[in-house]
Amino acid sequence: MDLSKYDGKHVRITDKWGETFTGMAEYGNYDFLECEYGGEEDGIFIEDCLIYNSQIVFIEEIEVHGTVELWTEQLTLRRYRPEDAEPLYRRLGTDPAMYQYSGWNPYATLEMAQETVRRFIDSYDDEYVYSWIMDTDDLIVGTIGAYAYKDDHIEVGFSVVPGWQGRGLATEALKKVLEYLTENEGIPCVTAWCAADNIGSKRVLEKAGMKLVRTEKEGLAVEDRVYDKLIYEYRS
Repeated sequence: MDLSKYDGKHVRITDKWGETFTGMAEYGNYDFLECEYGGEEDGIFIEDCLIYNSQIVFIEEIEVHGTVELWTEQLTLRRYRPEDAEPLYRRLGTDPAMYQYSGWNPYATLEMAQETVRRFIDSYDDEYVYSWIMDTDDLIVGTIGAYAYKDDHIEVGFSVVPGWQGRGLATEALKKVLEYLTENEGIPCVTAWCAADNIGSKRVLEKAGMKLVRTEKEGLAVEDRVYDKLIYEYRS
């Protein structure tokens, strides 16, 4: 059967032993699998599981909602896990630059990081709350999420770990999330905001295709600083 059409799609597979696999499909062609695994046919990866073509009895594309795993060229966007709290505290919570323009630091202490992670995990029952870890080779390099769904609008926000900024990761993740929210979830409008002085975030929002729709003069106060607040939108 033609498995290539399922590449990047969420699928359910039943193999000839009656086992079921559900998740995002990554297609492995004949040449790749022969070189890397010694296989003699193509197949589908679901996470770390490889199911060869001849082993598949049934495959179907399935509709998924909420915080599902997404892939980009460099990243896996995955759900939070309890063990994420400690690296989030170390890599994001202890760096003042990470909350310089927002004043929001949910990882400021290990206890706060643990509570934040628990809250995100608990929120996965709500199909209109989206919280992802940016993961590359099992290393946390950032976070991205969408919240406050109301009247067909949802707000998106992101952060990238120091040392991984400037590599296009935030833009790549945001493009994928905007596509997922509008095309798969059917949310017509995604919004975001940033301080006018936050050049890095402005660049990410604009490169991902979001449009500046409004400027709130001195609309953002962070500790003893006041910034103009830029409001962006992305529409399907």
